[in-house]
Amino acid sequence: MSAYPDLRGKVAVVTGGASGIGKGTARQLVAEGMRVIIADIERDALERTAAEIGAVGIPTDVSDLDSVRALARAATDRFGAVHVVFNNAGVGPIGRIADLTIEDWQWMLGVNLFGVIHGVQTFLPILKANADGGHIVNTASIFGLFSQPPLAAYAVSKYGVVALTEALAGELEQDGSKVGATVLCSATVQTNVATSTRNRPQRYAGGGLTDFRMTEEEYRSQRWLQPDEVGALVVDAIKNGDLYAVTHAEWYGPIEQRHREIAAAFARAGSTS
Repeated sequence: MSAYPDLRGKVAVVTGGASGIGKGTARQLVAEGMRVIIADIERDALERTAAEIGAVGIPTDVSDLDSVRALARAATDRFGAVHVVFNNAGVGPIGRIADLTIEDWQWMLGVNLFGVIHGVQTFLPILKANADGGHIVNTASIFGLFSQPPLAAYAVSKYGVVALTEALAGELEQDGSKVGATVLCSATVQTNVATSTRNRPQRYAGGGLTDFRMTEEEYRSQRWLQPDEVGALVVDAIKNGDLYAVTHAEWYGPIEQRHREIAAAFARAGSTS
């Protein structure tokens, strides 16, 4: 993997940067001496956060390719280059597969998966044009590594982000590129993702997706990180060139079980060949 240790004076673009992990990471990147652009669909929060952390705010809908292209133009027009891109914007409602509508899937995949695709397709040529390369970070989730009900639509989108980033990292390595890639697989972090339906477009209204609700007991049973803690992890991953950035070691159990079941299936296939 391609490490990117020197961030001072470089330019970063962070989507979903008005709150949560995006804001926490943007704050850490500013502290590293970077010039930071944050993009978000929530204009009021975007303006407040930009003023608070010393970033430039650009309203952006990552599910709209033209909007992401406009973001890239604004970034390069202002600073002349982009070195780090954090494709972080996402939504996190839940719903059982049998209750979902096509509009549910279109909204979820449009933001969580195509938002990342749009960011990679738009910014990768810009990063490759830098003499010293750059780095792309894509936000997936711990549920990009295993799935359970009622998270099917969310997990499908995040599995896609993991696969995209793994393949991207492989291609960049094959090319000997100075651009690196990281996928962030976060678990319980203090963000607004549980209330994502506030930003659901009217064209995708209705359906079976709802905001996530925890009981007090469920909430207390989890270890919650602050966004700035995750931002520090992201910065370390960029500097070290890590492919995977994971926030919670204690969530490995269900992932390990999934791996065991896959290994067992291969063992059964081997015994019949």
